[in-house]
Amino acid sequence: MLLEPDTSNIIGAAAVPFSRPIALPLLLPTYINHGHLPDPDPVTLPVAAMARILVVAVLAVLAADLCAATDHIVGANHGWNPNINYSLWSGNQTFYVGDLISFRYQKGTHNVFEVNETGYDNCTMAGVAGNWTSGKDFIPLREPRRYYFICGNGFCLQGMKVAVTVHPLPHNASAADASRQHGGAGAQDEASAAAASTKTAAWMAALMVAAAAAIAA
Repeated sequence: MLLEPDTSNIIGAAAVPFSRPIALPLLLPTYINHGHLPDPDPVTLPVAAMARILVVAVLAVLAADLCAATDHIVGANHGWNPNINYSLWSGNQTFYVGDLISFRYQKGTHNVFEVNETGYDNCTMAGVAGNWTSGKDFIPLREPRRYYFICGNGFCLQGMKVAVTVHPLPHNASAADASRQHGGAGAQDEASAAAASTKTAAWMAALMVAAAAAIAA
């Protein structure tokens, strides 16, 4: 005859009898839902990490592209003022699509108007395409073309006008444009190589930033 063990003197026997062992796998979700254990899903975590890496990498590349743009301050340390040779200044600059041209001047005294070639030559408002009055204007150069800017407060006749030619980006320029802008095929190849090198460096930096972010997360 087999005797069952006496469990009456065991603390908690009524709650957890020996004849009914605890089903730990069934209790595990309860602990997870209450935040005691991390989600053990082997698929969700890698997918989320990869999505985070991709987002950070794209943002880093976009930031690198923005940082590559040049801000051309009209007149350099002379700013936007009368009696300055802005043709000489612009002739020493190379403008590409995506660059900025910025005007620094005393607010309320001067301003900036974009006009057409006739307005530029005659100091009139012919072909007005925009105007700025903040005293610290940043104007994006979005198209490969000739831009004309003047001061509309009567100071254009005192030399406050500037014309700039914006070129396509070097790696998108035609062979003829590259030859004309950079002095021949050798300069074109050099510019293309420099652009490719910049892009490669930007992607490498993006991947490094993304990896660091994934590890920190």
